Amino acid sequence: MPLLFNRVHGKGGHMRRNRAAIIVIAFLILASRSALGADLTFMKSEYAARRAKLMDQIPDGAAVILGAQPVTGFNPFVQNNDLMYFSGVEIPNAVLVVDGRNRTGTLFFTMSESAARNEGISQELVKNPREATGIENVLPIEQLSSHLSRLASRGSVLYTSFKPEELARECSNEKFGTLFQSMMTNVWDGRLTRELQFVQNLKTRFPQVEVKDCSPMIWDLRSLKSPAEIEVLRRAGALGAQAATELMKACRVGVFEYELSAIFEYFCRKAGADIAYNVIISSAENHPYLHYYKHDRKLADGDFLVVDAGPDVDYYDVDISLSFPANGRFSPRQREIYQAALTVQKEFLARYRPGLTAAEVQAQVRESLLRKGFDLDRDIFKIRTMQNGTSHDVGLAVHDVVGPSGRGPFRVGQVFACDIYAVFPGEDLGVRIEDTVVITETGCEVLTKGIPREIPEIETLMKQPGLIQILKEKSLY
Repeated sequence: MPLLFNRVHGKGGHMRRNRAAIIVIAFLILASRSALGADLTFMKSEYAARRAKLMDQIPDGAAVILGAQPVTGFNPFVQNNDLMYFSGVEIPNAVLVVDGRNRTGTLFFTMSESAARNEGISQELVKNPREATGIENVLPIEQLSSHLSRLASRGSVLYTSFKPEELARECSNEKFGTLFQSMMTNVWDGRLTRELQFVQNLKTRFPQVEVKDCSPMIWDLRSLKSPAEIEVLRRAGALGAQAATELMKACRVGVFEYELSAIFEYFCRKAGADIAYNVIISSAENHPYLHYYKHDRKLADGDFLVVDAGPDVDYYDVDISLSFPANGRFSPRQREIYQAALTVQKEFLARYRPGLTAAEVQAQVRESLLRKGFDLDRDIFKIRTMQNGTSHDVGLAVHDVVGPSGRGPFRVGQVFACDIYAVFPGEDLGVRIEDTVVITETGCEVLTKGIPREIPEIETLMKQPGLIQILKEKSLY
């Protein structure tokens, strides 16, 4: 089937691209995300253990966790990360009540079998929800109000998340900051977030009950990944490494950035996954914009690219960044800055271990570089971001939430991005090397391993034909 890029010049001369040119290949017929997640990702005992840990922290009450609302426009439904974490259930308008007093969970939802079929949701989940989920009680959503009234009448504290829900490609803290400015403090708006409106409703209807925020305790639980979660993250990391490698292999002078973005997305979707966030590609004058995602440049000889991308596998994300020359050959300056960034990343990866803080690891890295004779006052190393290394946590969100306990020393099961980057605006040049790692008993494991990182590896890889070149050779592109 011929693949074409449709270019339409609109107002201002901006090009609109059909990025599906690569994704819509004849053999690529994929289910929506909701269909892929119809069954539980983990064993029922895994979700039960998570709920039990939350119960341990709320012996005086019950936590009410709101699920995501239905979507419009035929977009795939994406569940609130917190409700997914405790139940694994992808049903719109579901609510989970975790009762710390009675040590039980109650899931509320209403969905017909025909609606479930239409959404690609397991029929077993709708017919036998208790058996399918392992949650002790399952009731129609219409009974939620009476259930909350009973909890309030016994004098229970009601816990709920005060921070916004996370859907695909979102972080609760970042989302709250955006909504606070654009909605809550906007004099022409003034609405509360859905979560804060729910808090207000609870306080109004049950004035005798104390309503507390359970966001910090949930975030603490999410900060440490279980072995089962780490296994999913390994799968995501392996897929991300493959997609990133194929993107580099397909790069040539004359290729558009949107073609490379489509390559990464294609390999993710071909494996039944989603992308964790819009693929970011910076080159030439766009290097100072660290999250540039317009994909609007045709690559020229001498361009150096920074790509930031990651897949989403069963709601779990990884974060990857790679840097490479468009023509497949590092110039002396590109080689210099890339090798410096790679050296720094290797130093960090060799020193991560439980019990150390990010600041302590950073100090060790600096001491090691000085001992090896590196001049940290040079233009490359003196840039602050070249020496930070440890970035954001990663998990159900790319910029995953961090609870109060996550701000101290590294702990076994903590997953985060090791991210080395620098920008040289006067040179239209930047570099970024980023991998997702998990802290182990003895150090760290790189979850996104397998990406060619050494300069000879990259140059050898880019001599090989990528998907674009293979399709062109077959007159299919």
